[in-house]
Amino acid sequence: MLEPTPISPKKTALVLPGGGARGAFQVGVLKALAELLPRGSVNPFPIISGTSAGAVNSVVLASKARRYRTAVAELEQVWGHFRCEHVYRTDHLTMLRSSLHWLASVVTGGWLRFPRSMLDNSPLRALLSRNVRFPRIQTALDNGWLDAVTITAAGYGSARSTSFFQCADTQASWSRTRRVGINTELNLDHVMASIAVPMIFPPVRIGGEFFGDGAMRQATPLSPAIHLGADRILVIGIRNEVVDRSPDIMHPQAYPSFAQIAGYMLDALFMDGLYSDLERMTRINQLLDSVPAKRREGVLGEMRPIDTMVVVPSKDLRDLAYEYRKELPVAVRALLSGIGGSRQSESRLLSYLLFEREFTRALIDLGYRDAMSVKEQLLAFVTGKAVPRLFAPEWVQHDLITVHGDQPTAAAGR
Repeated sequence: MLEPTPISPKKTALVLPGGGARGAFQVGVLKALAELLPRGSVNPFPIISGTSAGAVNSVVLASKARRYRTAVAELEQVWGHFRCEHVYRTDHLTMLRSSLHWLASVVTGGWLRFPRSMLDNSPLRALLSRNVRFPRIQTALDNGWLDAVTITAAGYGSARSTSFFQCADTQASWSRTRRVGINTELNLDHVMASIAVPMIFPPVRIGGEFFGDGAMRQATPLSPAIHLGADRILVIGIRNEVVDRSPDIMHPQAYPSFAQIAGYMLDALFMDGLYSDLERMTRINQLLDSVPAKRREGVLGEMRPIDTMVVVPSKDLRDLAYEYRKELPVAVRALLSGIGGSRQSESRLLSYLLFEREFTRALIDLGYRDAMSVKEQLLAFVTGKAVPRLFAPEWVQHDLITVHGDQPTAAAGR
């Protein structure tokens, strides 16, 4: 018999950003929470919002919302046994063909049509097709185990961030500047579109438009969860926020390689918009707190404070990826080496593409430890309890809980 999840007076949303192989860190945090909640608990997040790799984790949680611990165990099983070949084709012939195709297209000035992407991710589509039962999302909605789930992708034709969502009620679609929400029945194409990293994975057609990775154009990653009624938002990030030292004149930086630039672009794509959105929410919360509650309705309309909590890695995942670089298939290693991705300083791209179980298991373990280091605050936040204000990290002046450096730091509330 199912034990009920502790009832929260607030509607808590889970926001899972993209991050390629780094998405395994999210599984570790979710695993810790599964152990903290009563055995047999249903999904503790009425609203789940995912982008890119986070979209994969989101639909698994949503489709298995009846038993949260089982859902997380299945995520751990998949992420803990990943091989690159499960995500994209890694055989020598495919790698060689792709490289030659790009070269020939450049040499012929585009006479030979450019390939759709650098990598073929059809193995991932097959894996998700076998393991995700999308009709079960509606079952979860009908039974009250879930209120809404949303997946964000970027439309190449409309140049808009599109959040495809499925919900229990008749939630209306929304439209804002360069972003829309569309009420629809989710399927595998929505997930594959959300993870279609530009240039690396091919875009996916939904209706009459091609879509790519949801992190593109997603200037407000928290917006879909708020539109769907979230009062609290738990964000599981995939980047630690210790700022790199700036190069000085005595130790000038080497000319950036293609791999370094590509990794930099992915890092900005997946996370910078999220932290900008958190800072913006901070300002709104401060404005709301400055207005007496009885005057808010008339002065500020429908605006409401949103509690947030963020858990991020305590280690630099670039360094962790470099430790496991030799686990990459030889053909992929050769490709990365060819574009300048063999040095430790250029391992940012590697950390997004290293879908190998040794690395993903290390990320799961790290996420588990980091979440357990703030377990009291994490459990209190998810179950709707008040969390004492402890510390606001410098990287964003917001009421957060975050794991930072070697020691956890925490703050919560509004």
